[in-house]
Amino acid sequence: MIDAGLQAVGGNVEALQTQIRAWLAEDVGAGDVTSWSTIPATSRSKAVIHAKESGIIAGVPIAKLVFQIVDPTLVFHALVSDGRFVERGTVLAEVEGSTHSLLTGERLALNLMQRLSGIATKTRAFVDALDGLPTRLVDTRKTTPGHRLLEKYAVRVGGGANHRFGLYDAVMIKDNHIKGAGGITQAVQSARRQIPHTMKIEVETESLPQVEEALDCGADIIMLDNMTPDRMKEAVAKIKSRSPHVIVEASGGVRLDTVRTIAESGVDVISVGGLTYSFQSLDISLDLNEKKGGSSE
Repeated sequence: MIDAGLQAVGGNVEALQTQIRAWLAEDVGAGDVTSWSTIPATSRSKAVIHAKESGIIAGVPIAKLVFQIVDPTLVFHALVSDGRFVERGTVLAEVEGSTHSLLTGERLALNLMQRLSGIATKTRAFVDALDGLPTRLVDTRKTTPGHRLLEKYAVRVGGGANHRFGLYDAVMIKDNHIKGAGGITQAVQSARRQIPHTMKIEVETESLPQVEEALDCGADIIMLDNMTPDRMKEAVAKIKSRSPHVIVEASGGVRLDTVRTIAESGVDVISVGGLTYSFQSLDISLDLNEKKGGSSE
């Protein structure tokens, strides 16, 4: 039975299980030679997973799934939920069962929790910087190949929201599309003829004349790329005076110390690629703290 906590991750759980099996195969190969050559097969242990620094926790259900796939007889008991801020030293979960199985799943479970918690922690810092403002913080497609579902989940855990998941779920006309199509108007008109009426069109702009053209051809979302806050404020005023329903997104070089100033320009959304490609993993560890029969010596 799939853990209820995985429902929040979204996506295809069977596909996630397949990925985890592949990641385990990469790490384990023919077997954990250190464990089977030093620890009796009958050894059983209880392990604790704990935070070695403070931050927002993400990936507890994923770690549980890793251990379940390694050995269904392992008992995983979560002590904190994803999205919780924890102090250094907090015990996040306990896992009990075969010592060999615990050590086989240890590294993958920790790698995933550390990365996802790092993303969630960084996202929360950006969200906190926007406190009191209506601006929405979102991620981008700048994710680790094979980890997009999990990394975008971690952004949500941290209080952010998701931009499009892939090339398939929204039209996003960027500079190279504009060059290839021959202009913003040509690109938007061509897309509008071919996509479903339920799909939105976003256009990346780098100047006020491009903003004007995007408005003229009926873009649903206008991205202001690498503009100064003053220029963004001017663009927002122009867009909202003509088409109040158009969503305005700011993107490009957004940092923690500039995100609030950018939001105060009046944009609706700020996208930050660094949430998923430039973060520091949270230090999380697993320690065996109790033997349950057999000897590990």
